Amino acid sequence: MENTSGIMTMPGVGFFGMLIIGFLAGWIAERSMNRDHGLLTNILVGIAGSFVGGTLAGMLNVVYHGFVGNLIVATVGAIVILFLFGRSKSPR
Repeated sequence: MENTSGIMTMPGVGFFGMLIIGFLAGWIAERSMNRDHGLLTNILVGIAGSFVGGTLAGMLNVVYHGFVGNLIVATVGAIVILFLFGRSKSPR
């Protein structure tokens, strides 16, 4: 079976799956990091988290497939992004 993926997809899911996973991963990360964002921000953080999580999974030789695998990887990546963003903000 050939695993093809384009620039706007995740392995094992299509474009709309990517949006749903992005929203869910962003929402889970938002709740776990005790933040308050909107729908669009959750989607963007979740999609960016999928790239960060996918890179980390590749570096650690973690294999993931399908909706649940992508959701877990994207959520971990989104939490990393929110953590780093929170640390980079200057205290006021």
